[in-house]
Formats: sequence, C-alpha cells, structure tokens
Amino acid sequence: MPFHIVVLPGDGIGPEVTQAARQVLDAAAAHYKLTLNYTEHLIGGCAIDQLGTALDDATLAECQQADAVLLGAVGGPKWDDPTAPVRPEQGLLALRKGLGVFANLRPVRVYPALIDASPLRPEKLRGVDLLVVRELTGGLYFGQPKRRLEENGRRGAVDSLFYWDYEIERVVELAFQLAAARRGRLASVDKANVLETSRLWRQIVQQVAQRYPQVQVEHVLVDTAAMRLVASPAAFDVIVTENMFGDILTDEAAVLAGSMGLLPSASLGAAGGGLYEPIHGSAPDIAGQGIANPLGAILSAALLLRYGLKQESAARAVEQAVERALQEGCRTRDLGGSLSTQAMTEAVLERLSFEHPS
Repeated sequence: MPFHIVVLPGDGIGPEVTQAARQVLDAAAAHYKLTLNYTEHLIGGCAIDQLGTALDDATLAECQQADAVLLGAVGGPKWDDPTAPVRPEQGLLALRKGLGVFANLRPVRVYPALIDASPLRPEKLRGVDLLVVRELTGGLYFGQPKRRLEENGRRGAVDSLFYWDYEIERVVELAFQLAAARRGRLASVDKANVLETSRLWRQIVQQVAQRYPQVQVEHVLVDTAAMRLVASPAAFDVIVTENMFGDILTDEAAVLAGSMGLLPSASLGAAGGGLYEPIHGSAPDIAGQGIANPLGAILSAALLLRYGLKQESAARAVEQAVERALQEGCRTRDLGGSLSTQAMTEAVLERLSFEHPS
C-alpha cells in the first residue's frame, strides 16, 4: 500500500534539511519495499509571498488526508514584524490545529561522542535520555480572548490561558503510556502554586495516574524543572507539560545535546499520521550555503517511520546510523566539524544497516 507524505519545506534552511530527510526515507523505502508518494507545498513566509497566507486551505486539506507531514521550518527576518496581520508562525499554528495534533514529542538524548559539545560539564550529561511531551493545541497560544487595549492614552494587551479537562487528559494519558514503555518515571510540570489551569492540570494527572500504578509520578513546578534540567538532567525520563512551558523547556533541553540541529520532534493526535519537524528554526543566516545540520530532520524522519508509518525497524536503523556517524567523527559546522549538509546526509546513508524485512 502506498504512503502519502506531504512535504512542507518552508523557509530558510527548511528546503535543505527536508531534502536530506527525504533521502533517508527513500533508502528505508527501498529496503522495506515501501511506496512513498510525496507532494510538496508552501508554508510560512514563502507562502505569504506567493499566496498571501501562511497556509492555504488546499494545503491544509491535503495534509489532513496524508499519512504523515514532514515540515522544515518557517520564518525569517523578511517577515519578522510582530504587528503584521499575516505572519509565518500562523501557518504552523493553523497546521497543528487543523491536523488535531495535541501532543508534541521531543526526545533529548546526549550522544557520548558529543558530550563535550554541550556547555554543561560532562558528568552532568552522562545518561541523559529524556522525552518531553508538550501539549500543543491549548493554553496561551490559542486561548481567547486575545486583544490589544487602549485607554486614557495607555496601551495594554490580553492573552488568555485556557484549558478544558479533556485537552489535558489526552496528552497526559499519552505521556503515561510512553513512560510505561520506557523507564517508568513521569514528571508533570506545572505552576500550580499560582495558576488555576495548573491546579486543574495537576488534578487530572493524579486521576490518570491511578490507571498506571507502574509509573512513578512527580509534580514539578516549572521554575524548578528549568533548574533541574541544567543541574541534574539525567534524573528525568518523561516530562509532560502544557504548551508554553513545553515550548520553553524543550529549547532549554536542546542545549544538553550540544546543538539544536540535532533534535527532532513528532506531533501526534488521535487520528494517526502526524507532523514531523526538527525543533530548530529557519536559520536564515546560513540558508542556501549547504552547511545546515540535517540530523534533526533525519531523526524526525525516523519518528515519521515509527509513529506515522508504523515501521519500527526502519526507525531504529535510522537512529543507529546517526549515532554511528557521530561516533565515527562526522560533524557539521555547528558541531565543530566541516561536513556539508549533503556530506553529513551521505555519512548517515552509508551507515544504514536495516534488519531483514518481516
């Protein structure tokens, strides 16, 4: 059966790294006799320039029918005016909402070969292998009302932090399932000493925990979590948190790995498929130079194989090939090396060793 993958290269280095990910997907497809049909569409700043919107209805409709969506990055200085009525990130938010992907999975692993690439001391990084599960469609980014105010010569603004119980329960349920399949530890991050939404969050975590007695649960205030991610990151297994907290904490956690260019993500919903993208931005300062690190996109392709296409063996093979390449000294510039985007991609392809298809 053919799989339909929508590719949204986006802006900046997005086209370069999604091309790298496609090469790896094609290698997996050739070995496992999978048929992958790609269609490519615009999103972000390039979509604004050509279509007048960051994500048009036809592209969203095709993404909703696809088996998976592979995204590069959106944004850049050209579209950086926060007061503009149409902005690149609106396309990303609309895509997540339209696909119904409510959980963003961001694995953070410190490769032994790169332990010196992080600003943290090596002893802090040994054994770091954590997974952040971020709620993706609620909270401040989507809460209503949002408005600007002017009164008596003063200017103000309102954003609303809002969650329904079901929005919390579905992402927490997934986090418990993932923790049960890993090392059995779940840290729920909130700000329950201040926020009413966090108190609701904590209550629902406690309710769901009753269904997973094998998982050890702790409640961590977000400021404490930020501190512990630096002081003792190896103590975490799975972290689950709301939208904005997750956005901030995952960027902090990227420092552990040594480069944002290394980290993938998967955004999942109830209806299969999913959205897969590296966590880095569009890096306009290096776009078009062929020096971007493709590993975040390649590892996102591995997550696409795992969660979107249910090809676990292929996903593991890609992840192992990346680790071998790093272990054997292959580095792009952000990691202190000199390999181009294509050379790094080829280093991974050369080290792919697939299991025999079942």
